[in-house]
Amino acid sequence: MTGAQKFRFKISVIGDGQVGKTSLIKKFTKGSFKKDYIKTIGAQFSKYEKEIDGDEIRLIFWDIAGQDDFLFLRPSFYKESGAAIIVFSLEENELGKRSFEHINNWYENIKKFCGEIPIILFANKVDLIEEDNLDNSEFQKMITKHSFLGYYLTSAKTGQGVHDAFNTLINELYYKSKT
Repeated sequence: MTGAQKFRFKISVIGDGQVGKTSLIKKFTKGSFKKDYIKTIGAQFSKYEKEIDGDEIRLIFWDIAGQDDFLFLRPSFYKESGAAIIVFSLEENELGKRSFEHINNWYENIKKFCGEIPIILFANKVDLIEEDNLDNSEFQKMITKHSFLGYYLTSAKTGQGVHDAFNTLINELYYKSKT
């Protein structure tokens, strides 16, 4: 029997400002949600540890500011990312519409500095819309176009989809590293 292995992964969490990147990370790593919006300056880091098949997994989530003011910092923040999460808002307003339109920009940006890494799409703030009226075909086209691992409807507020979404990406990194 072989001994337990240790794995470390850096995951960049990207997307427009105010789509819920920080809240999603806090919901996953700490189980908490704060209603008040606090703009991320540059980047924030969150550590998270879990065990899979007896192996120790250490994750560092890089929560990268979505505002263009921090555009110049992104290349250094993306460096050595093992995977990325692109977050957009499902809100039926200008923020939601714009954040979806910018997915391609975020994808091109991360690909430019990280190459081919696993990327997953989080459609956040599902608690603010009528889920039955949601047309998933646009998301599906985006997944196919960029070969994303998939997309998840998430809510940092209610926790819907959050653990499944993060764990899909973590499992992908872990099992790819094991082979």
